[in-house]
Amino acid sequence: MDLKDTHKDNLSDIFEKRISFMNLIEKKFPNTYPDLHSKKIDLSNKTFQKMCREVALKGVEEMFEALGHLKNWKSHRETDVPEFDKEEFLEEIVDAFNYFLSLLILIGVDEKDFIEAFNKKDLIIRERINSGY
Repeated sequence: MDLKDTHKDNLSDIFEKRISFMNLIEKKFPNTYPDLHSKKIDLSNKTFQKMCREVALKGVEEMFEALGHLKNWKSHRETDVPEFDKEEFLEEIVDAFNYFLSLLILIGVDEKDFIEAFNKKDLIIRERINSGY
């Protein structure tokens, strides 16, 4: 198995683990993810838009928690804070990623859809850089 296949398997594993976790949450807290098993929610529906917004904002909140671990970013700060806990920083980023992954799953995106969208956007941003964007 080459490295590309390994990454694909890892991505599938990540999606499967997140779906399994979302099912656990839905079982314990009904209506957390309405229509989770329909594979795609109706994004024209107000209730589903609200749910998607709430999930996305939870991801943003987790990113802010991660950013709280960065102490040396202020250009006007004269002293450095030498301590940095990479493990805690990464944990918060993983939390954010999980919420954003949940959002993708809720709108019916699977690993194949994600890879296609990722690669499409990668080509666009590379072209932007190469064309003086």
